[in-house]
Amino acid sequence: MLYDPHLDLFLQVAELGSFSKAAEARYITPSAVIKQINLLENELGVRLFERTHRGLKLTKAGESLKKDAPELIRMSREVASRAISSMKSDGHIIRIGTSPMTPAEVLVELWPKLSEILPGLKFQLVPFDNTPENARMILKNLGETIDVVAGLFDEKLLMYRECNGIELTRDKLCVAFSVNHPLAQKKRLAIKDLYGQELMMLSPGSMGSMDALREYLVTNHPQVKIVDFPLYNTGVFNECENGGRLLITTERWKTVHPLLKTVRMCWKHDMPYGLMYSRTPDKKVKQFLTALKEIV
Repeated sequence: MLYDPHLDLFLQVAELGSFSKAAEARYITPSAVIKQINLLENELGVRLFERTHRGLKLTKAGESLKKDAPELIRMSREVASRAISSMKSDGHIIRIGTSPMTPAEVLVELWPKLSEILPGLKFQLVPFDNTPENARMILKNLGETIDVVAGLFDEKLLMYRECNGIELTRDKLCVAFSVNHPLAQKKRLAIKDLYGQELMMLSPGSMGSMDALREYLVTNHPQVKIVDFPLYNTGVFNECENGGRLLITTERWKTVHPLLKTVRMCWKHDMPYGLMYSRTPDKKVKQFLTALKEIV
């Protein structure tokens, strides 16, 4: 059995001892967690949890998988890394990590100019789920199975995630809400439009730009009710739509959820957007970054 993304969820459920707690941590519904665990059990052909009125208990098979899963994940990543490395002779391959929060469109737009500078350049898209575990492991280990990830960042996030970044542009911080929200008729919002509303923001400590906006709101506009979340993923956008809340976002993410409208604010708060890469990039990534700097 090679690495299955459901293993990360299994380990989280086993650690927390609850489907609902794992769902809360991932901003998805308990039924979605149960469905994914059922899929993993069906794939393995064994039951991993005993469901009782007292909660969840690992079966013997579950205990065994909990013990072996971390090593299985590590070995699978090494296998994938070696397989990808074997293709390097076929061209200048840059492996791009992609997710709903980290789309690769910006590189597609730059492709014509990049390919002129690096004629053998090829992109390989490597999809991943936006979970706290993946965010931590992928960015810390850039260069192993993924070379670059496009997304929002600042110096604080780069230090926290132990990687480097190259800024391509700056994205205005906007606000998203349900298309059925009373504010949906507005094309632009004033800060007073946020008064009395629940505004979802990234938890403090992860991004300096977000922390600066939070401090500004708390100090000057305490009428805005801030609700924290730990990581941007599709679950956060679902929570925004289902809960009738507002969400700090950017226009780059306006297509993440079809029932959310993204509107610009009357403020100057923004964030760098670009590529994150390893602190010790290999030769091909260095060449790619050099080419990128020539055209941006």
